[in-house]
Amino acid sequence: MNTQAAAQVNPRIVAARLLRQLAAGRSISDLLESGLDAVAPRDRGLVKEFCFGVARWRPRLEKIAGQLLSKPIKPKEGDVQALILLGLYQLIYMRVAPHAAVAETVEAARQMGKPWAVGLINALLRRFQREREALLALADSDPLSRYAVPGWLYQRIKANWPDHWEAIWQAANAHPPMSLRVNLAANSRDEYLAALLAADIPAMPIPHVPAGVQLIQPQDTAQLPGFAEGRVSVQDGGAQLAAPLLDLQPGLQVLDACAAPGGKSGQILESAPVQLTAMDLDQRRLDRVRQNLARLGLTAEVVQGDAANPQGAWADRQYDRILLDVPCSATGVIRRHPDIKLLRRAQDIAALVATQGRILQAIWPLLKRGGRMVYATCSLLSDENDGQVSRFLAQTADARERVIEADWGHARPVGRQTLPGEETMDGFYYACLEKR
Repeated sequence: MNTQAAAQVNPRIVAARLLRQLAAGRSISDLLESGLDAVAPRDRGLVKEFCFGVARWRPRLEKIAGQLLSKPIKPKEGDVQALILLGLYQLIYMRVAPHAAVAETVEAARQMGKPWAVGLINALLRRFQREREALLALADSDPLSRYAVPGWLYQRIKANWPDHWEAIWQAANAHPPMSLRVNLAANSRDEYLAALLAADIPAMPIPHVPAGVQLIQPQDTAQLPGFAEGRVSVQDGGAQLAAPLLDLQPGLQVLDACAAPGGKSGQILESAPVQLTAMDLDQRRLDRVRQNLARLGLTAEVVQGDAANPQGAWADRQYDRILLDVPCSATGVIRRHPDIKLLRRAQDIAALVATQGRILQAIWPLLKRGGRMVYATCSLLSDENDGQVSRFLAQTADARERVIEADWGHARPVGRQTLPGEETMDGFYYACLEKR
């Protein structure tokens, strides 16, 4: 589609169609990869805001819509359902003028060829404006709609974090900060903060993370000083805790298993001149690893492989250090990927736990005697974290925990956990294991 044609597409229509596909099980990231081609560049940020915002608050928006509708929208009219949620999202959470939010959403229904929905959406949104306070209070009377979370996940987080669950959901529903990792091999953090200041980009250091910087306002990476030259990368502060736990030394053989998209691989190579093998199952995502390392001017052996079934030359070697960032529920990064609340199911957790266990058992033999493995997830669930590692330690005679002595996060029965929103970080779990 050419730019002139794209400029005529109503961004609310594009967002509604993408949200309908999200409801069918596709992730926002995948949808936006091609879906943004349908709109003019100036509207792409707006479409992203619509998609991420409705995904973040969908259970709450659906609760309110249910009170306003006399009968549910038919499943085949998913576009109309998405437009209703989109209209409510604008009225509750965006700074769009109310009359404009109503008018533009109604016009989107007309342009979509849904004349029957024009009056319905207009009446529904105007009724919400009249009864706003009562409808919001009703939605907030139910914790599942107040925190916009599925019931199974609400119960799991509350059970795992009885003293922190409410703060976790408040943070999960907030807009995440844009965090950077300064390439300390190329410049110091103070030098880069000075470069940001000179570029009129306010920023501050992230506590406990020597290379971490948080921007006060998100920026396009093209505006960041030296980004193209590898002076800095985008990475959450919690993710930056991984490499220091490896105790990297020059010349070590290091395996970054499940490495894509390569943020931690880059940090490992910035930290010390090691021999790095970056492995992942997904060949397409390995291209991202190569691109990221190329921008940083770093070199690693990038290979496709299955961590649960190691085969090939990379699996025939022994490593001094292994970073095992296993597939997980991603419940610690919901504020960046709110569609996780919609796409993840309760039954997924047992399958993920089983996969993690297989990977741990399969990769452990690749670690040298006296070597160190860092087990990592971006999950908040004990079964995937300290429960998983505890089971492994009980079953593996030559494995022992090296306790993480740190002033960040929360000590767990095994390992340590950061929680979303605490000191700018997302939710990450780490455990250090050593081979006797």
